[in-house]
Amino acid sequence: MKPPPHYHLKYKISVSGAAETGHCAPDALEKAKEIGKEIASHNAVLITGATTGFPYWAAIGAKEAGGFVIGVSPADSEKNHIEDYKLPVDYHDIIIYTGFEYSGRNLLLTRSADAVIVGCGRMGTLNEFTIAFEDNKPIGILTGAGGSTEWIDEIIKDSHRGSGKVVYDSDPKILVEKVIELIKKEKIIEV
Repeated sequence: MKPPPHYHLKYKISVSGAAETGHCAPDALEKAKEIGKEIASHNAVLITGATTGFPYWAAIGAKEAGGFVIGVSPADSEKNHIEDYKLPVDYHDIIIYTGFEYSGRNLLLTRSADAVIVGCGRMGTLNEFTIAFEDNKPIGILTGAGGSTEWIDEIIKDSHRGSGKVVYDSDPKILVEKVIELIKKEKIIEV
């Protein structure tokens, strides 16, 4: 299939990670920021859960690099997002208010992305990972970030569902490049 001359859809890469980062590796947030910068430098769109912590730092990095950031919120409105969930609105260009709380938001977040990068996480991050894995999405794991990233490879082995489309790296630049290569293999039309 040949694309029309104006065809130029950008890759959409979700960054998943803990909103509360006390258990993360000391350099995890700086690496999240680097991931955001790398996504922007590849002219891709960053999608986050419109939350604090690891995804927020990725959003900061993307915006500092001139990137475009979409947030997918568990709240049903901006007011609910800020007042009830206590979530930020800065460093995002668009926030989609789902009203589906965290588990519903996680499904929409991963389904709307071409790939998911997982950093230091907790249960919600693991939920996003398992949705992406079950959907056979390209996934990048930032190794050495702390939290659930330290045992995701064991979950994959113990689940007896194959290895999926999962790549690992501790370097944000290399990880984003590996993920983009996986996305390119998935695309019907090369851009």
